[in-house]
Amino acid sequence: MRVLVTRPAHSATRTAQRLRDMGHEPLLLPLRQPLHDSYAAADALATTSGAIAVTSAEAIRVLSALGEQLHPHLARPLFAVGETTADEARSLGFRSVASSRGNGGDLADLVAAEKPGSLLYLAGTPRAEAFERRLRELGIHFSVAECYRMQPTAPDPAEIDAIVANGYPDAILFYSRQTAEDFFRVPELRSALLEHSAARLLCLSEAVAQAIPTALKKTVLISPMPDEKSLLSLL
Repeated sequence: MRVLVTRPAHSATRTAQRLRDMGHEPLLLPLRQPLHDSYAAADALATTSGAIAVTSAEAIRVLSALGEQLHPHLARPLFAVGETTADEARSLGFRSVASSRGNGGDLADLVAAEKPGSLLYLAGTPRAEAFERRLRELGIHFSVAECYRMQPTAPDPAEIDAIVANGYPDAILFYSRQTAEDFFRVPELRSALLEHSAARLLCLSEAVAQAIPTALKKTVLISPMPDEKSLLSLL
């Protein structure tokens, strides 16, 4: 099966290998690239104490650039969405890591159960509101440091031609609502998909699926859990 991966290049490379291991042919079309602000992360860590929360592995990659500046903070509890992000935090040296299997709202519930006191959220932009909204509902005090930005990247027409040269992909993976919106803003991609409506659109969550045009809703499959293993199980 030919599978189009729309996530940023760093993550897409690992996804491509997983797809090859499953016997599929990966096609990469990154639609966003991360712009890191390690200074914002370092300043936030230096001026806070207590637990840290991340809803994306991208925040862990920002921290990886801090080097020795990060060492005094590795004993702080860290809460993450997804075991993959949690594993990256452990690999970086964090010693107390807990993860939720659901979305940001589920992570907020996990934080509330642990009662960590103060909380620093290392966030990106744009981002979903579920985590912060649920924290407010639970009455949890937190601060936010925006330490990366997911910048849209317009695909080159030659990239699109190369992808469809041997036939349209059998499936497309969408990991975020923003990326799905980016995809359907590209006229060539939108029109080609409408012409090849047999392609399956695999979405990480219901929120991601909301960005799929109404005419294509019948081809949408939603991951049973918002993690890559569950998403790939739909293939």
